[in-house]
Amino acid sequence: MSFIKNFKIICRMVKIEHSVFALPFAYIGAFLAAGGWPGLWNMLVLTVAMVAVRSFAMAFNRYADLDIDRENPRTQKRELVTGELSTGFTLGFILGTGAVFVIACALMNPLCLLLSPVALGISAFYSFCKRFTHWCHFVLGSVLGLAPVAGWLCVDPTFTLTAALLFCGVTMWVAGFDLLYAGQDAEFDRKRGLFSIPGRLGIRAALAVSTVSHMTAAAFFLLVGWAAGLGGVYAVAAAVVGLILMAEHLLVSADDMSRVNVAFFTLNGVISVVLFIAVAVDLAVSG
Repeated sequence: MSFIKNFKIICRMVKIEHSVFALPFAYIGAFLAAGGWPGLWNMLVLTVAMVAVRSFAMAFNRYADLDIDRENPRTQKRELVTGELSTGFTLGFILGTGAVFVIACALMNPLCLLLSPVALGISAFYSFCKRFTHWCHFVLGSVLGLAPVAGWLCVDPTFTLTAALLFCGVTMWVAGFDLLYAGQDAEFDRKRGLFSIPGRLGIRAALAVSTVSHMTAAAFFLLVGWAAGLGGVYAVAAAVVGLILMAEHLLVSADDMSRVNVAFFTLNGVISVVLFIAVAVDLAVSG
């Protein structure tokens, strides 16, 4: 199977368009660590690392969940289920993207190289969580929460309060919208014995947990501005993000999940980009 011939299929499998969630936060971490433009080299290796690890995580999830995806009506058109991609090819893709990620981390600094297997392990571990824990949504959140930490460590290999707050904010943000998205599979998860919150506790409970998660995320994003010493541009943007997060919950209800994709992709894609632009502008103005 030719990689070039199947490039579009691979992009569909890893949902390359969803990179808009994590990549801007990685850049936020890098910009804040540098106090402005982090340099072309850092941006290049960070981008390669983020695309690689996200592709690794998505492909691993599809590989690990193949038995579940075959049974779930919503996922029966996924590429591994239909046979558009073979399990052998997918396993090779997983190993290849994992290797690219480790190499990119090695080009950053020794700490990033040391932590690269940990990041890969956490990214893979998420795929098994819904088989045994209600916390699966927050594990996914923590995987994406590593994005701004990775961006920070790429530029400055030290652990800081600002990076920790970004991690917490992204974790709660992602968990919140994953709870909304998982509502689509509540009935299937319940019958299959999976531990998603919508499946085990019901959609209403999941929406309540999602709301609290998003309120917490909004608070963490505001705290990031305080910890990083950012100004009014970021403060306004963080407040707008809080309003967007609350707006998501006006689009869906336990009785109507038809607009969940708007809440999941459109609004959340806006959030990450808005915050990144606000950080870049605020740093440029203050600098």
